[in-house]
Amino acid sequence: MVDYKSVLGVSATLMAFVQYGPYIKDILKGKTRPHAFSWFVWGLPCGIVFAAQFLGGGGAGSWATGMTAAISTLIFVLSLFYGEKEITLLDWISFAVALLAIVWWIATKDPLLSVVLITVIDIVGFVPTMRKSIKKPREETLSTYVISGLKWILSILAFDGFSFTVLLYPVAMVVANWLFVVLLLLRRRKIA
Repeated sequence: MVDYKSVLGVSATLMAFVQYGPYIKDILKGKTRPHAFSWFVWGLPCGIVFAAQFLGGGGAGSWATGMTAAISTLIFVLSLFYGEKEITLLDWISFAVALLAIVWWIATKDPLLSVVLITVIDIVGFVPTMRKSIKKPREETLSTYVISGLKWILSILAFDGFSFTVLLYPVAMVVANWLFVVLLLLRRRKIA
């Protein structure tokens, strides 16, 4: 008998490829210009959350988090060559806050506090990309963020156990990604 949680976990992991494929293609074509600070901040904590979810009994639900961490790190590297070059004071402040929160995370031993901090870090990581996208909303691949929300929903359904520690990060990522989609759509409409 096929374990449905494994099927959901594999589906969510494969969705990461579907999510980021067009984004990476658009980067290489010069259509999408990722902000390096956001992708660094998204990659590192996502790797930490993956470890916490996996060790905390997340099972197949944690696989998409691990894949997302790996691909976010790849996009960070690409952003160094093809990404947004306009770095503002707000970007630096967001980056510094995220790095300080990572240091605070290392100092804490509480898994729940760690996940709360990492979720905050990830949301703060959106600030440079949101700031850039308010001016240049067509420099982000919309489908990446729509699919990201769907991926996190599949991941949630694939968890072996449900707790605030396991669920906080993916639920926050659904909300953050889809709110960003709304921002992009509104800005694109206004500029058009």
